[in-house]
Amino acid sequence: MSDCCRVGGSAVEAPDRCPDCGRVGRKLDRITLKALLRPEALARLSALEHGFCPSASCRVVYFGLGEVFRCEDVLVPVFQKEPAGGRTICYCFAVSEGDIRREIEATSGSTVVERITRLVESDRCACEVRNPQGTCCLGNLTAAVKAALAETSATTV
Repeated sequence: MSDCCRVGGSAVEAPDRCPDCGRVGRKLDRITLKALLRPEALARLSALEHGFCPSASCRVVYFGLGEVFRCEDVLVPVFQKEPAGGRTICYCFAVSEGDIRREIEATSGSTVVERITRLVESDRCACEVRNPQGTCCLGNLTAAVKAALAETSATTV
């Protein structure tokens, strides 16, 4: 039986470094690009493997052999590429930096990491499809909570 959506091709790997900034990128599944690229960018998708550029100062989000996709090619704002303050961190459950700050202001703490961890453990996340970095957001959430707690304690001292 034939799979009409399967793309065949060679085993040529994606470059390891972003062609614009030179930073090492993390390889990700093609499903992430297929889910998050704007239609006109998706129509240009040709490389079989891609990397994610995590550099905040670089506008390239995805890169593959002979192609790049920039912030404007992606359907959602990319956490690593946006200015700090109100960025979406968890794309599956719509948690932003602002949500974390409001929770800390209201309760002097945050339970967001524990809450999202429970949802991940119960197989309710879709990070490979919804998160532009193609991986779980828990590391980003943990760092954002720590930063917000530090910011809150610095302003109350």
